Amino acid sequence: MTAAREKELRLALVCYGGISLAVYMHGITKEIWHLACASRGARDGDAPLGGSQGVYRALLDAVRESEGLHLRVLVDIVSGASAGGINAVFLAQAIATGQSLDPLTALWMEYADVDALIDPAQGPQHRFAKMWATPIAWMVANRSKSIDETVEAGAREEVRLKLERFVRSRWFEPPFGGKRLLNTLLDAFAAMARGPSGKRLLPAGQPLDLFITVTDFRGHPEVLRLNSPPEVTENEHRLVFGFSDHGAAGESFAEPADLAFAARATSSFPGAFPPFTVAEMDELLAERGDAWPSRDSFLAHALPQQWADNGAEKAVLIDGSVLANAPFRPAMEALRERPARRQVDRRFVFIDPFPSFRFDFYGSPQGTPGFFETIIGSLSELPREQPIRDNLEAIAERSARIERMLAIVAEIRAEVETQVEALFGYTLWLDYPTPKRLATWRRRAQIAAAAKAGYGHTAYGLLKVEGAIERTARLLYAIADSRGPERLREIRDAIAHVVQARGADRFGATISNGAAPQTLEFLRAHDLGFRIRRLRLLARRLTEIDLPASHAELMPMREAIYESLAAYLELKRSDTFADLRDEVRQMTDDAGPLLDRVAGRMNLKALDAATDVRLSEGFSQLSRELRRPMLLAHLGFPFFDIATLPLLQGEGLDEFDPIRVDRIAPDDASSIRSGGAEATLKGIQFNSFGAFFSRAYRENDYLWGRLHGAERLIDITLSTLPPEARPDAARTAAIKRDAFLAILDEEEPRLAAIPGLFAELRSEIG
Repeated sequence: MTAAREKELRLALVCYGGISLAVYMHGITKEIWHLACASRGARDGDAPLGGSQGVYRALLDAVRESEGLHLRVLVDIVSGASAGGINAVFLAQAIATGQSLDPLTALWMEYADVDALIDPAQGPQHRFAKMWATPIAWMVANRSKSIDETVEAGAREEVRLKLERFVRSRWFEPPFGGKRLLNTLLDAFAAMARGPSGKRLLPAGQPLDLFITVTDFRGHPEVLRLNSPPEVTENEHRLVFGFSDHGAAGESFAEPADLAFAARATSSFPGAFPPFTVAEMDELLAERGDAWPSRDSFLAHALPQQWADNGAEKAVLIDGSVLANAPFRPAMEALRERPARRQVDRRFVFIDPFPSFRFDFYGSPQGTPGFFETIIGSLSELPREQPIRDNLEAIAERSARIERMLAIVAEIRAEVETQVEALFGYTLWLDYPTPKRLATWRRRAQIAAAAKAGYGHTAYGLLKVEGAIERTARLLYAIADSRGPERLREIRDAIAHVVQARGADRFGATISNGAAPQTLEFLRAHDLGFRIRRLRLLARRLTEIDLPASHAELMPMREAIYESLAAYLELKRSDTFADLRDEVRQMTDDAGPLLDRVAGRMNLKALDAATDVRLSEGFSQLSRELRRPMLLAHLGFPFFDIATLPLLQGEGLDEFDPIRVDRIAPDDASSIRSGGAEATLKGIQFNSFGAFFSRAYRENDYLWGRLHGAERLIDITLSTLPPEARPDAARTAAIKRDAFLAILDEEEPRLAAIPGLFAELRSEIG
């Protein structure tokens, strides 16, 4: 039996806002959690469980048995806004702690309800209050689909009464209580902590990053650099609350109070909930008798400008979806510090609960919008519903650059291999590649590549220096936990000044070895990107020549590559240098001493030597037929890098593979029922507030969320396999059917308000 390969399907999850469709998204994130649990169980050899988790485990086991592939599914980046932000927060907590999401389901069913959310001070004080508003409630109900058409008979009276109560609440005041929501969020974290708990769902060393968007209502000043005048001040309203556990053993992800703060702030839907303030958090924690030991450090990190100006307590925070309903950008930026220990299939998965949603106040889509429709639309829906084309185009461009780079490498491989063979001769393949020989051969290949490149090597060299400066500046910026582009520019300028003053940016054909000694010394001490790119190219080449019969023989080489790569990638992570934080914050215009400190801490010379030992051992265990292409790739890297680095825009890209994007939405999951959200979800009623009016609505949407999530996750998992290795349509349908029925069996005993839906679904599934 041949050894199995390993591959990671890494999911970066982006959760849209959706008001009461948060319950539907909870069903989807519940399935994502089940898939991650199944993957962890397969990795650790745990006994398979039942439910949909058991179906996912069987799928992963089948892939291993039929394709010789250990496929690991990891969720390592999560971002969200508004209702999606709440779900992102709780999913991240479950991944980081191993806690169960099941207690959260009960809380959604019980407390995501108009009667639980309405602030007592805003509700009708007696049954005659605003009686004249009751006909308006009837009108709202009739304007949407009839309650008789959309609600099961047993729940119709509940919806009518709650809708009437909602409309009769005090006008011109947010009807829902901010403290009530915040209290529910804190209760949810407490319930998860009391519930069953397992292992962290990510392997050691794999960081989990969470990003939650928030809107700073009043804004905070940011300095912009211009030609004239030199500086201007702009009011910035976008905030991103970031959390990470850095993958370190035993490190806490975040305090529940910190996460509840982010969830409450991002979901302050204008008009429904009051804006959120630090005072609200302080008051409620005092009422509950809960401590908040991380208060000051959290506020300094989340609201840096306001904290620096002693104004964090005065900040007014509203819904994160007002300006960023689809927070792709922070998730994309998190790719900078991803470790890699095996082949990676990176996906961005976004959850859009209602792709065709439009507020009802727009009027007829055929007519010209009127005065108030134009104003209201421009102020409310247009900013938050701006399409994600810009984000997707950025991801597509990144992937296209990688694909072009890989195509160039494939096109010039024969010529590069000819150059390497001419340089070393045929005897190279007969020699034992000791660490000393590897280092000597590598230096010789680099000198030859520089000579062959001619004047183009100067441009390449300057690009490498610029990449090292940029990487170091971003590292120091992250170490100091700085905020704002102006501080990053200051750090970058200070480092660049030191490099120039030391003459470490001098290249030219007239200089021995193509570069000044100071330049070579700087690159040897700081050019981390060059080492990472070399190992990634070697890993790519190994994957290309890997066949089932050669898995076992290539395994030591694979382990040597990824173990070495992980050591270099550790040096890109700011937490590796956390003890330098005070020095970085105190850095003046003279960045020289700190630059030398970072170089000493990285100690790339020692790391290179350790890497040569690992690679030497890996090469030595390969047959001549497999050793030849791997050595040619390793020694030919300088030739490849000179040709491709300009395309990669400087230091290059961390995850050395194209990114693919997948969506989970009702429109994309039609195995059971077609028609999208209109045919399946009840929460879309009343401008997406519908699920707040009935437990039956919430149970309906939660169940469909699980079913849609299961269908799309099976599609995404199977898409990681080569087309010829994927199961046929009949087998795929059978896997989905097993998952659907498992979910129904799990949920039917506890979702008592929708018995008719279970009967319908079992009939439709067959």
